[in-house]
Amino acid sequence: MIRHALTIALALLTTSAALAQRPGLTERMRERSRQMDARLADDPYVGIHASSGIERGLFRIESTGVSTAPVRLAAERFLAALSAEQRAKTTFPVDDDEWRKWMNQHFYLRQGVGFDEMDEAQREAAFGLMRASLSADGLKLSRDIMNLNRTLGELNNDNFVEYNEWLYWITVMGEPSADQPWGWQVDGHHLIVNYFVLGDQVVMTPLFIGSEPVIAESGKFKGTVIMQREQDQGLALIRSLSADQQAKAIIETSKNGNNSLGEAFSDNIVLDYAGIPASDLSAEVRTRLLDLIGLYVHNMREGHARVRMEEVEAHLDATRFAWVGGVGDDDVFYYRIHSPVILIEFDHQRPVGIRHLVKGRAPVRQHIHAVVRTPNGNDYGKDLLRQHYERDH
Repeated sequence: MIRHALTIALALLTTSAALAQRPGLTERMRERSRQMDARLADDPYVGIHASSGIERGLFRIESTGVSTAPVRLAAERFLAALSAEQRAKTTFPVDDDEWRKWMNQHFYLRQGVGFDEMDEAQREAAFGLMRASLSADGLKLSRDIMNLNRTLGELNNDNFVEYNEWLYWITVMGEPSADQPWGWQVDGHHLIVNYFVLGDQVVMTPLFIGSEPVIAESGKFKGTVIMQREQDQGLALIRSLSADQQAKAIIETSKNGNNSLGEAFSDNIVLDYAGIPASDLSAEVRTRLLDLIGLYVHNMREGHARVRMEEVEAHLDATRFAWVGGVGDDDVFYYRIHSPVILIEFDHQRPVGIRHLVKGRAPVRQHIHAVVRTPNGNDYGKDLLRQHYERDH
């Protein structure tokens, strides 16, 4: 225990010393972060929607029959483990714009308490909150993404000031409650989880997952691999379509850049449906589509994932599947699954942190972004929160 605490303290001192030697880095990060945040003032939340406007009546306050008590208790334990100073900078009102201040890119200065400033007991409490909220797969994916961020640091001459497994921050919105709205967020490079709770209802979007690299071929976490099922099952789905169906699904055959649209600071984008509707698919292919959606949804705990999948299935006929890129074994690609109640994007991205290791600037399979959204106004549970205020306040 003492040795572990000394290791953490030494790591923090090393990071602080490195930052002190590079004051320009921190100031540039601070200024770019201010510029990003300023955009929210002129862009009040509406929600991702088609050009026809927000579809109303899709979400309602109701009992799911799935208890959120374990999540609430884990959040209370996490907050109790923090110092008064840490708690003060970690907690925000449930309707605060802090929800919307997340960013995949590493330069962004986050709020809340960072894993890099937690002691061993606090980290365990933080992971306890994630463990109570996520499935075993979701927790493993989160930990693997964090660990791969250290791999990226190793690939950049051991630059652990900008890339390491502890550069992730947690905030808590509202007060953990059995019947009042609240939630939590983890925010960092390639991992953002927004988790809104109202009674026994949960909304776990926006969810951002990815990495660069996605396969650790060396270093401390050598052998770590993520996002291969999401990649391979997406490719299998497009290949299972007939030629006529592929012609409807493929909206662009070339894939020369980044295609993801719903990432940070894109809460209100206008996005029309594209690709092939699920109503045109056979029962077998519709099952493949649901299985692919399930890979993302089942990062939640089983009970709430089941509730979410029932919501998805209720709108399956209105769901579209779109594709950009090739369909070969080694091709890079982007796909989008879009319905009134869920938006999923998977994207092979251009190299950034590993561009010194690859030729050219074309997208690579070693850099993946994926984002899950709830269109039509219910990201961050916003529509449920609105209804709660109208009903109870």
